Amino acid sequence: MVNSFRNIPPKRICTKVYDNYRSYKPYIADDFNHRCGYTDCSDFWFGGTSTFHIDHFKPWKKNPHLKTTYSNLVYCCSYVNILKSDDEGTYLDPCDVDYNTHFERDAYGNIIPKKTSVEAKYMHSKLKLYLKRYQIIWKLDQLLHCMKKLRIAIKEPKNTSIKQDLINLHYDLTIELADYIEYLRGNQ
Repeated sequence: MVNSFRNIPPKRICTKVYDNYRSYKPYIADDFNHRCGYTDCSDFWFGGTSTFHIDHFKPWKKNPHLKTTYSNLVYCCSYVNILKSDDEGTYLDPCDVDYNTHFERDAYGNIIPKKTSVEAKYMHSKLKLYLKRYQIIWKLDQLLHCMKKLRIAIKEPKNTSIKQDLINLHYDLTIELADYIEYLRGNQ
């Protein structure tokens, strides 16, 4: 089973101008839906906006004129930003390119580069998009989404005949989520 890489693409809509690129943080977080531009992982699982970085798509050390240019900024997790560093390899701008045409996720949530995309293969290797953390975070997002849908279904009167089944399923998902969180904490 193949899943889309991302559901909501990021869009840079901030029109403010700052002398310090860090001043854009609240705007870029919103424009990127509080998700890493390169992995689509929610910043929530990493500790929120304060733990995410602002990447310069084209490295500012090699392109100083782009240091505070909003269209050159990418909201991303620290892991990816550190790996990308000042590399000027063949990257796909998350706002200019539909990542779903270059990447997909398998049934377990692993990020898979499409065979036809040289850029996706490069990014997958250089940014280590194959790491387990991105698969786990995708799974956690899926669990939360299912739990929210179940909570709504349990409250609807038309579901009275299956209400107990839905409650049991919601409970099972809660246990699964707790197990994942314990795994992330290293307590398993």
